[in-house]
Amino acid sequence: MGVAVAPLELPAALPCVALLGGTFDPIHNGHVALGRHFQSLLQAEELRVIPTGIPWQKSGLHASREQRLDMVRLAFEAENVAIVLDRQELDRSGVTYTIDTLRAIRAEVGPQVSLVFLIGADQLQHLDSWHDWRRMFDYAHLGVAARPGFSLAEYDIPAAVRQEFVTRQAEVALLRATPHGHMYLAKDLAVDISATAIRLALQRGERPSSLMAPIVLDYIEQHNLYKN
Repeated sequence: MGVAVAPLELPAALPCVALLGGTFDPIHNGHVALGRHFQSLLQAEELRVIPTGIPWQKSGLHASREQRLDMVRLAFEAENVAIVLDRQELDRSGVTYTIDTLRAIRAEVGPQVSLVFLIGADQLQHLDSWHDWRRMFDYAHLGVAARPGFSLAEYDIPAAVRQEFVTRQAEVALLRATPHGHMYLAKDLAVDISATAIRLALQRGERPSSLMAPIVLDYIEQHNLYKN
């Protein structure tokens, strides 16, 4: 008879903070679903939402910093999802780089907290254009949400990003047991909503209530946002 080999035991889970960044111009149901999904999946003690100040890869934000912050608060409250609003990027002068935010949060929480930065799978297609993108793994894990059936082989993902994904891919338990350095792909988040499409609908006078919280739509109408 062979000798039974005990399964490798992971260290105990660390405290976990899920980080959801974005312009949220405007925030929609896809953003909320991404945050809620990973908070549940990771059993994260905190879901921190970080509205972007001046994103270096985008220009011409349509709502002000405070308006986007207000809409984020309303959207998550409407879905009864508890969040911590982090306005460090809104208060930062100059353009916003994710690596700077991750570095600041790591300094705040210390070395023994699992940080998981959340993105959609579409962002893998240009992750290699992010400022100092490989250094992100020195501070956090990357949690990637994809539609069912997503495959790295079927998407136009840069070779460098694909290689990092293959090297760093791990299960949720390892993300919870380590502070940074891994990637996890969740293939069961079937949400595909475009903020650009929402803005165009609002410009046409439509009310895309199936795509965003009605209370956020009310706020947009009250403040006359996205009309042109």
